[in-house]
Amino acid sequence: MKHKKMNTINKLKRTALGISVLAALLTGCKKDNEREILLTQEITGTKGIYILNEGTYSATGANSSISYYDVAKKTVVKDYYNQVNGKALGKNANDLKQYGSKLYCVVTGPDDKAESFVDVMDVNTGKTIKRIAFNGTTTGYYPRFITFYKNKAYVSRYDGKISRIDTTSLNIDAELQLKNGADNAEALEGVAVANGKLYVAGSNNFQYPKSLNDKVVVIDLNTFAKVKEITVHYNPSKIVATEKGDLYVTSLGIYQVLNPAMQKISSATDAVTQTEDYNLETIAIQKDQAWVAKDIYGTPSIKLLNLTTGKLGADLITDGSSVDTPYGLTINPFDNSVVVAKSDVSKAAVYGKEGKKLYEFETNSFPKNAAFAYTYKYVYKSL
Repeated sequence: MKHKKMNTINKLKRTALGISVLAALLTGCKKDNEREILLTQEITGTKGIYILNEGTYSATGANSSISYYDVAKKTVVKDYYNQVNGKALGKNANDLKQYGSKLYCVVTGPDDKAESFVDVMDVNTGKTIKRIAFNGTTTGYYPRFITFYKNKAYVSRYDGKISRIDTTSLNIDAELQLKNGADNAEALEGVAVANGKLYVAGSNNFQYPKSLNDKVVVIDLNTFAKVKEITVHYNPSKIVATEKGDLYVTSLGIYQVLNPAMQKISSATDAVTQTEDYNLETIAIQKDQAWVAKDIYGTPSIKLLNLTTGKLGADLITDGSSVDTPYGLTINPFDNSVVVAKSDVSKAAVYGKEGKKLYEFETNSFPKNAAFAYTYKYVYKSL
């Protein structure tokens, strides 16, 4: 009888031990000989590549789409968004970014209808979770670019406002008007975060020749208030931040009057520290790696950008393959490969770190930037 009782007690102890270990695994952290063990996800490969296609501006109706390339199967669905969601993406889509487990696609919308929004999708399936409207009564607010900081998304708009989205609730929780009145409203373009501040390119290029602008607006993200303006080259359009807190701004200049330029800004001083006479379509930065698409409508090339000197260096492509028109560049943070979106031929090519083309696939018209779906494994790490 005593033997049976002891067996019962031992079983209960083992059961309790099993439950405690399971609880530790589910919470992702336990102590082992006073060492903390963390259960984390680790990327093992690139499962698929999403490509945002702007489409032809003069096209009627929904001209934009998202393509998806399956890396293992080597197949592409050129209008993947439509296939998965049963509807067109929209008109004049302008930006596609990944944050956490979601994709955020900024759709500027047509000039004469209230059809502007940010479409939030599941990164693994491409299915829409929510469309966040950016519309007035008769027209849209023309959202342009998006960036992220501490579970908030920041969206620039052509009507001079910055909208802040809570990435958990997917609701707009604050807005900041940078200029008042239709006549002097900023045509806000690129956005980037550095040193706890949001940097916004205020172009006004869409009002040319009525109005021009040469400012990058600085916003304190702790207070969500404008703190200053930085004078830059005319018509700044895109802005990218480095890990060390520098920012690179590309400006369009004034057509046939003032050439384009690239400028470097320090987020420590909020001052322009370098200006180069570069005609750049886009800049892609991932940690210490940076590439630019240069003179894409003249003699196109993709050049290394030295983040220390701010100077251009060697060509990305070393295998002699065609550059075509590199309308967009995206660096894959997993393996540092570079996705080159080629607008003239409606294709995307992926190049390895050595500059050799790994593969290429067709897209819809005017492919732009890319986002990635990954495969994962669970690993234990000692803290």
